Order: sequence, then structure tokens, then C-alpha cells
Amino acid sequence: MIGAQYLIHVIALMTLLCSANASIFGVANARPKCFPSSSLISQLRGGDGDAPTSRPYLPYTLAIRDSIMIAHSFHNNPNFGPAGGLHGATYTVDVEFASKELHPECKWVIDIGAASEMVAEVLKQYNYQNLDDVFGDEVMTTTEFMCKAVFDGIVKKLKEKQMINEGDEKLFEGWIKVTLWESHKAWASFEGPAS
Repeated sequence: MIGAQYLIHVIALMTLLCSANASIFGVANARPKCFPSSSLISQLRGGDGDAPTSRPYLPYTLAIRDSIMIAHSFHNNPNFGPAGGLHGATYTVDVEFASKELHPECKWVIDIGAASEMVAEVLKQYNYQNLDDVFGDEVMTTTEFMCKAVFDGIVKKLKEKQMINEGDEKLFEGWIKVTLWESHKAWASFEGPAS
């Protein structure tokens, strides 16, 4: 109970400071920045300040699931322990396409057949491959790294197939999230805008 009361007092103090021209030291100053700017949040998350800081509210989602089997190593880097040497992995790959609204005529987020085909085309370049050969000896092909590689491939395919913009009508406008499942206990994701 004491913890909850303390938290209420801290929130009340922060609210008071944010609405007043004062600091906790009682010195009048310009209105304090109470919450970090989106640019600061982006930089803290490793972005450049221009990247989106969070997924916008997009209530419609279509997801495609596929899988790939790969081999790779972490070039005997001691930080990876026994996984530093050559080993295999089977990833379950989920690609989510999210949109604010449905296509006006077709009432879909994206054509499921086209989306399935694009995901398969992107994954084909990695399936049954040694990622050390695909990316070279300098690259640590972590699950996180591969999420971004698949994401970039999906965005490239959308542009190639002119699915992002065809004339004045956009066939897909929204957000993409790629998740690679190493197992039921471990996975990684990368997400961002499709354009």
C-alpha cells in the first residue's frame, strides 16, 4: 500500500511540474519537457530520429507463415558459445501486413496470394543455404539480423511488383512485421513501414 501511495505522489509531482513553469528545485524556468520527443525515443531505440518510433494503430492484419532451413555460424566468436561454430536452424517465419483500412473494392489488407508468393520468393534465397556463403564471413547472421534481411526483401518485392503504389490507388499501404521463430521459446522480430 505504501508503494502505491508513493507512486501516486510521484505522478502528481510530475504532473504539477509539467504544467508549471518550475523545476523540482523551485527555480522558475521555461516549461520543462516532460516527455521525451519522438526523435529522442527513436535515437534511444537506435534510430536516426526520422524513423517511426512505434507502430501506428492499424487494426487490420493479414499474416503469412512459411519456413526456411539454413546453416550458419558465428565465425567461432566466443560470445556465441557452442553456437559459434557451424550449425543448422529451421525458422518458422511470420510476415504480418497491417493496414489502417481495407482495400476499397476487394476488402483485403493485401492480396493473400500475392503476399504468399512474395514471402516465398524472398525466403527462397535463404532456404537450404549456408548464410556464411550468402552474407560473407564478416556478418553475424543472428535471428535479429535475418528478420531485417527478410523485411528488406519483402519491401523490395512490393516495390518491384508495384504493390505499394499503382497509379493513384495504393494496393498496400501499411506496416510490415517479420518474426523468425527459432523455437517455441525464442524468436525475434523486425517491423516498419512498407514504403
